[in-house]
Amino acid sequence: MLDAALLSADQRGMETAAPNQAPDIEIRRLRLSDARELAPLISAYNQSLFRGPPGAPDTYYAEQLLQDRTAEVLGARLNGDLVGFILFYDIPDLWTGMRCGLADHIYVDHRHRRKGIAKAMIDLLAEESDGRGWSKLVLHAPRNPGTGRQLYEKVADAADWRSYVIRFVHREPDNRERGVDTL
Repeated sequence: MLDAALLSADQRGMETAAPNQAPDIEIRRLRLSDARELAPLISAYNQSLFRGPPGAPDTYYAEQLLQDRTAEVLGARLNGDLVGFILFYDIPDLWTGMRCGLADHIYVDHRHRRKGIAKAMIDLLAEESDGRGWSKLVLHAPRNPGTGRQLYEKVADAADWRSYVIRFVHREPDNRERGVDTL
């Protein structure tokens, strides 16, 4: 299960002989009690994608996300501090009749990148494939090449499809909070 994993630098495939040895990473599924720590990371993630000033951390939204019935969130901690997350779904795979994992958002605080944290979260999620009956783990990668995209190209193959988005920008983000059914 995804309840907890402690990965050393050796397990992440990192060099351990360096004088500034990488600290151990604790990765586990986040709970409602982690919302206050997750909120600033969500804000920083959005700022990294959309530029401009970061939005204020929204603890209420983080609580909603951690209680979502379809999404799951793994968190990575260094020295007790939450420094990264991966949001994923367990969904049907129509091609195989099995299930598959879909990692939609992966983020590591910029101060802790290049330490193997994102890869460790992906590796841990991939290890769950047998227990969940997944035929594959799909990683949604950023469209623009950059440091984040290099990881995806390193750990996975290009998919057989291209995704497209229909944006509904006219909708208010708080409709669900008001109990408005959009279907």
